[in-house]
Amino acid sequence: MDADTSTADAGSGGDDPAEPSVSGARPSSDKAAAAAPAPRRASRRFPSVTRYTARPEGGGRAASGTAPAPARQWPLLSVLGSTGFGLLLVSLDLFRVGLIIIGLALLAGGVLRWLLPSVGMLAVRSRFTDITTYGALGVLIVLLALVAQPRPWLDIPFLEDAVRFTVR
Repeated sequence: MDADTSTADAGSGGDDPAEPSVSGARPSSDKAAAAAPAPRRASRRFPSVTRYTARPEGGGRAASGTAPAPARQWPLLSVLGSTGFGLLLVSLDLFRVGLIIIGLALLAGGVLRWLLPSVGMLAVRSRFTDITTYGALGVLIVLLALVAQPRPWLDIPFLEDAVRFTVR
């Protein structure tokens, strides 16, 4: 016998109004006791609709509620559009330029998250975590694109020594 059924049997509130009911509240009259619904047994499944979860800070609409959906999510769409354009350039064999555009799009996402009070679905976690994640990924992608072989656009002197040391 599980806890829910034992609680319901032990404190069902029968005919004695002084006896506590399952919810722990005493009915004020017999009429209130008759009108009170029977307690429902709690399900062990996760609810199909999540309630009482906090939205990320700044996760509200970026435009008014009367604007169409794309206009409300313009920060996310601008980052995704720039990233898509960068991927198109990478597929057209302009990998370095495409990767730089992808990295700059992530950096722009971090800047938008920092400057705008509401950025819609661009807000995934807390503001600090989003800015840090977008910024770090953007800087790493841009730096990797700049030092990619052949003919790197950025020469870091100790990088060649580090590679030569690890891959003898």
